[in-house]
Amino acid sequence: MIKLYLCALFVLLWSTSTVSVAQQISRNELIFLTPEWKGERFADGRPKVPDAIIQRMKLVTHEEAWAVMKGENYKYQYAEGWLVVNPDSVLVGRALTATFMPGRPDIHRVIDKKGHEKDGRIKSQNSWPIDMLVKGDVYVVDQFGAHEDGPTIGDNLANSIYAKSGNGIVYEGAVRDIAGLKELGSFTSFVRSYHPSHHLNNPDGELNTTLVGINTPTRIGKVMVMPGDIVLGRDGGVTFIPPHLAEKVVKTSEVVRLRDMFGHQRLREQKYTAGQIDTRWSPEIEKDFSAWLNDHINELPVPKEQIQELLKTRTW
Repeated sequence: MIKLYLCALFVLLWSTSTVSVAQQISRNELIFLTPEWKGERFADGRPKVPDAIIQRMKLVTHEEAWAVMKGENYKYQYAEGWLVVNPDSVLVGRALTATFMPGRPDIHRVIDKKGHEKDGRIKSQNSWPIDMLVKGDVYVVDQFGAHEDGPTIGDNLANSIYAKSGNGIVYEGAVRDIAGLKELGSFTSFVRSYHPSHHLNNPDGELNTTLVGINTPTRIGKVMVMPGDIVLGRDGGVTFIPPHLAEKVVKTSEVVRLRDMFGHQRLREQKYTAGQIDTRWSPEIEKDFSAWLNDHINELPVPKEQIQELLKTRTW
């Protein structure tokens, strides 16, 4: 059902938009589909969450992000069941999306013609979205779970992706050259599987994949991912955070982190009981927390300005 919806959406967007490059929707349509975002955008309309928020997002947990989004009625933002490449790092960045479907020669040929002749694109379709990546992006690809003869990404394209974005990928399909991917130590990536084969890209011969969308809504697991969503990949799972909720997720996480640090310290000191810390705090504990924040403001893993902002809003 979701796939049918996305197909219908692509047809609608193609019929009502002036497309700037092959398979990419217009700036106006992308703005239309991301109405809650009021901040800066890329030239093509993709929401551009500030770098500072992305940097702070690296310490956010899935639980913290999930709690905020659930409270905003975003219930399907987490995808699991991944093969993780270089799992020791956290993957954070702005989504640049691509959607592939099983190869179909007639569709593939007209897309190729438009991309090559009108837009001046070279090489095969699987490289087109990669050419658009910029620093801070995460390449998010629906490769329809393709496995044998399906991989469109190996160590060559991985090096290009990493050079352009500084990040890894989220890939609904199989990759190849996994040993080469692991050599890129910070290329933290979430993929569905590994297979040594490669995709076939000849519409007059064998053809496995056709690119049907760049920076369009796409599906990863049970999540509808929008261009500009913030990708948070860690601990075996991936959360996709709508751009207008990114700052709230970060700030909520920081408050939780600070309260946990304070509570754990006071428990070790045996100043309070577990029952006192594990429930709604009394006014006395809240006052103690505010004093603790002020005393340790230069030592805590949260920007000083954010702690000062938090203290201003407290009435203790």
